[in-house]
Amino acid sequence: HPRMFLEPQEKKRSVKALVVKRAKKTCSCTPAKVKDCVFSLLPVLQWLPKYKLKEYLLGDIMSGLIVGVLLVPQSIAYSLLAGQEPIYGLYTSFFASIIYFIFGTSRHISVGIFGVLCLMVGQVVDREVQRAGYDLEPAALRVHADAVNTTVSLVNQTSHHPFCDKSCYAITVGATMTFIAGVYQVAMGFFQVGFVSVYLSDSLLSGFVTGASFTILTSQAKYLLGLDIPRSNGIGSFVTTWISIFRNIHKTNFCDLITSLLCFLVLIPTKELNEHFKSRLKAPVPVELAVIVVATLASHFGKLRETYGSSVAGHIPTGFLPPRPPDWNLIPSVALDALPIAIIGFAITVSLSEMFAKKHGYTVKANQEMYAIGFCNIIPSFFHCFTTSAALAKTLVKESTGCRTQVSGLLTALVILLVLLVIAPLFYSLQKCVLAVITIVNLRGALRKFKDLPKMWHLSRVDTVIWLVTMASSALISTEIGLLVGVCFSMLCVIFRTQRPEAPLLGWVAESETYESLSAYKNLQTKPGIVVFRFEAPLYYINKECFKSTLYKQTGVDPVWVKAAKKKAAKRMLREKEVDSGGKRTSLSVELVSEPLGFHTIVIDCCAMQFLDTAGIRTLKEVCKDYRDIEVQVLLAQCNPSVRSSLMRGEFFKEGEDHLLFHSVHQAVDFA
Repeated sequence: HPRMFLEPQEKKRSVKALVVKRAKKTCSCTPAKVKDCVFSLLPVLQWLPKYKLKEYLLGDIMSGLIVGVLLVPQSIAYSLLAGQEPIYGLYTSFFASIIYFIFGTSRHISVGIFGVLCLMVGQVVDREVQRAGYDLEPAALRVHADAVNTTVSLVNQTSHHPFCDKSCYAITVGATMTFIAGVYQVAMGFFQVGFVSVYLSDSLLSGFVTGASFTILTSQAKYLLGLDIPRSNGIGSFVTTWISIFRNIHKTNFCDLITSLLCFLVLIPTKELNEHFKSRLKAPVPVELAVIVVATLASHFGKLRETYGSSVAGHIPTGFLPPRPPDWNLIPSVALDALPIAIIGFAITVSLSEMFAKKHGYTVKANQEMYAIGFCNIIPSFFHCFTTSAALAKTLVKESTGCRTQVSGLLTALVILLVLLVIAPLFYSLQKCVLAVITIVNLRGALRKFKDLPKMWHLSRVDTVIWLVTMASSALISTEIGLLVGVCFSMLCVIFRTQRPEAPLLGWVAESETYESLSAYKNLQTKPGIVVFRFEAPLYYINKECFKSTLYKQTGVDPVWVKAAKKKAAKRMLREKEVDSGGKRTSLSVELVSEPLGFHTIVIDCCAMQFLDTAGIRTLKEVCKDYRDIEVQVLLAQCNPSVRSSLMRGEFFKEGEDHLLFHSVHQAVDFA
């Protein structure tokens, strides 16, 4: 084969010129650019004028109303999880739906309260409430008829915040953390650092959500039994909570326990039937709302609170509280806690929006989605709300009931507004155990992931181990540490897989130019005197020793050992051949005849080497030199441009050294 030379492209512009051009483009201000910027930031201005009223309106109304009806009981229930009063959950769902309508690009996702984020918010809220000197006994959390509307006038002389009671301070902490999380998300969108979400693989997120679901279930168990025990926080809260529950099990409120069992008996079968017949039903049966209505009536007319001491939701006021900025003094205390909340929130929102956009044949802007979810946290934080993100269960309901555009979210907000203005106070007698049951029943999807483990193990054992480690650490240690453990462990798995990669010898497929692994396929042929070796990973400082040891093992020849053995044999034979001739010592020159190695050429297939670092380049140089010393040539084949560039910069092709590269393994073998 004639040698082929590839001349690299010259860079058309210098780096400086490129930076100057981009800076001018970014800093320029023209009417067209301002218009594009406004339309990009407010997607509603693009799609709303094109809204097809006859085609879209009916589906949007149907899906919006149904999701709104389902969202009301979940908003009330998840408020307990976030350590807040029920009214704040309704505020959160209302504002999130409206703001995503304005800023969002996905037509289908439902943005609102998400259980895992509520859990993380609740843990921080409890910690800060305790630090502020408030009593953490659950009985003290009950707020009476005018507590929320008059929080500003309430005075608690024993606390560090004399003009704010515990409920008021809890939402102050939640809103401040929500504000910081939103700022993080908008900053991620501005600096285009959405790549952070690539470190949250599907198996990691699934394991994290399942592990957090165990913690959510644990935090709600005390309500099922009607126990007054403090909420455990920090490392090991899962274990300490269950220990506390079993220590106080004799104080179980049997009225709450029976109510919980009855709600489970109604909700679980009905939810299963909804899923089983979802293809036939135009809309899922709103069983949660029905359970809340019936349970509230039963509690009110049966006087369960007065007679049996059942814990109830208490007064839920109508209307809205005046807006209030976050507590800037709290920012140093919650800034670090807000970071994992921000990352999880945008990762789930972006992944869901892209998944449904692909399914329905339209595109979403991942960067704009980060802005949207960021504003869904920043703006509501001034209106007594806590953190939101997209939620899979409600998004599936929204899609299945005919949602066509973001107008559906506006209808959802109107349903919640109706509850806020008129219906909310009617839930005064609703038992907290009913809300806990609703929360736990909605965890079924995450807990069902255990059924998928055999299939996951069959597909990828590494992903399964990542799932198990993340799930266990999120449940048994804490949600934040569990997420960190999951990310670190998944990255270590990638490193370990490149540290000891597959490195087979290759054989030739007859009547072709293809070379495949001898250990994977039968009937492959080998060329006499030629060994073809493939290293299926980047060659860098972590696996350089593995590369050398595997190459020596596969070829059966360690050139360093062969050279050392030759030198040792040469010295011994020279000593034996020294003779005394006529009183003079003469050395006979002895030529060592070594055993044939069985091959004269090694071809290294570099197609799987994505990159080389300095250690990798040095390793290739050493291997080539060591084999050349024992009269074996080493040829490189199928190097990508990045590897070739690294070899050039690393002076691999020095004058006087015959290092050859080939575009294919077949060319290298023919040359050999």
